[in-house]
Amino acid sequence: MFTPLDPLLHSELRLAVMSLLISADDAEFPFIKEQTGATAGNLSVQIDKLSAVGYIEVEKTFKGKRPCTICRITPVGRQAFETYIDALKSYLQI
Repeated sequence: MFTPLDPLLHSELRLAVMSLLISADDAEFPFIKEQTGATAGNLSVQIDKLSAVGYIEVEKTFKGKRPCTICRITPVGRQAFETYIDALKSYLQI
């Protein structure tokens, strides 16, 4: 019996965002955008979806006069990511 895959994390871009955040304390929006190759609009939508379920937290601040968006994975997000990886592993052990 396979563990179901979390449909929220099964999206390529959302999984990429979570993968980046799992190994970093936090990451700024431009860094995530650069690493994923996503458009700003698409990335913003996916970050909102991850934030809405509590997988990441988003802090909006300023660097000087420029807006700065910082993303962090939450304990709930870390657990969801680890569960997702374990579920993937169960599929690979056929």
